[in-house]
Amino acid sequence: MYEYLKSLHLIFVITWFAGLFYIVRLFVYQIEANKMPSPEKEILQKQYKIMTYRLWYIITWPSSILAVIFAISLLYINPAFLEMRWMQVKLGFVALLFLYHYKCHLIYTDLQNDKVNYTSNFMRLWNEGATIILFAVVFLVILKNAINWIFGVVGIILFSVIIMLGFKFYKRIREKKGE
Repeated sequence: MYEYLKSLHLIFVITWFAGLFYIVRLFVYQIEANKMPSPEKEILQKQYKIMTYRLWYIITWPSSILAVIFAISLLYINPAFLEMRWMQVKLGFVALLFLYHYKCHLIYTDLQNDKVNYTSNFMRLWNEGATIILFAVVFLVILKNAINWIFGVVGIILFSVIIMLGFKFYKRIREKKGE
């Protein structure tokens, strides 16, 4: 039974992350569509609202809930995991993932109500948040021992810096093409 629950947990974690990755990309498109002339703006906004609604409520939210249900089931079956330091750190990253998910929900709600509070460049950068959390959790789960996951987390921080530099480089290229 444990292996089935673990498999289901992993499947729904994957679909949850897929939803988070794609929803923010849709936010980018929706924000950029907001700057387009009529009637293109209205047509695209309507389509993006439908797409984000379906992604958010049919895939992302249910996946997050099911991932948590199966995680709690796994911890119930084997509560000793809660005493392991790597699991405690992992649960900290899961808490960050929930904060990220909640912030995405707030952004989703604003965009559904035609409130644009962020730039498309901010959203491109925001999109990397889930990637960083994913890397941290995978390192923690696979490496488990303290020294290895510390190196993994340091690697995540370095990876984040590389992403930021890559983002700035990409932004410069986009700005030059726009000139």
